[in-house]
Amino acid sequence: MKLNTHPLPTGIGVEVAGVSLKDGIPTAVASELRDIWRESGMVLFRDLSTSPDELVTLSRCFGTLEPHPIETFRMPGYAELILLTNRDGPKGPVYAFDGVPTYGRIPWHTDLAFQTMPNHGALLQMVQKVQTGGRTAWLDTALAYDALDDATKARIADLEVRFEFCADLGQIRFNNPNGVRVGESTAKFPEYPPIARPLVWEHPQTGRKILNICPLNVRGIVGMDEAESDALLQALIDHVDQPQFIYEHDWQEGDIVLWDNYRMMHRATGHPIDQVRIVQRSTLRGDVTVGRILDTYQNAA
Repeated sequence: MKLNTHPLPTGIGVEVAGVSLKDGIPTAVASELRDIWRESGMVLFRDLSTSPDELVTLSRCFGTLEPHPIETFRMPGYAELILLTNRDGPKGPVYAFDGVPTYGRIPWHTDLAFQTMPNHGALLQMVQKVQTGGRTAWLDTALAYDALDDATKARIADLEVRFEFCADLGQIRFNNPNGVRVGESTAKFPEYPPIARPLVWEHPQTGRKILNICPLNVRGIVGMDEAESDALLQALIDHVDQPQFIYEHDWQEGDIVLWDNYRMMHRATGHPIDQVRIVQRSTLRGDVTVGRILDTYQNAA
């Protein structure tokens, strides 16, 4: 099995060709794939598979799989996979944007940013695409950090950021998409205490510095006046949300995307509620603690 790689159009992530999942993946090839993932942060495999078994085979090349903490989304018959779909009715919340009901829209975030041990990565597999919307984008926070000026790097070096679980887009503090909740959701979400994470964090494997921003979950900078905190966080969010740090993928059925959740943020554009989209996903277990749990009554200021 010979791998061929080339950068994706914006230079964020790489596409890998030459992978076959029919007969398993040799140890040497799995090692090469891990090196590519570690270096690039995001890997696209095109025209590969819609089989959940083959998704599991590929996923295990990159680490130990773990069930998603929210049981509503777990895939029947596959404890280590989740099923993201509105087939048979949406499982998650539906929002209207400018009056148009939309399913699956999620702003920029890292997975489990509201926990002290986030997952290391994940793989998404497109089973059935939609004709309108349904794109997914990734943002490289390591490159975004590298592009900061020295004064800003010094200012943020030792700051902590407060994160909270956000189950309602209406509660987002930064870059709120102004969606209006439509109907009720069947998803049941656990309670999570607020946590503090370093705003600048060194990747545990590569040593590269990354920005812990996560607009979906960020609430403020610990110990800083709210106005100053909000201004700084908004400036950093505006900085990272630039085209040179982003790759947005227009899915085809059989595509699989792998990303490093320590380094990459991602977002989903969502799609019309009357179009069915089916995506399968695996999650790579993390083994590094990031930050600390805050007292429930401690605020960011």
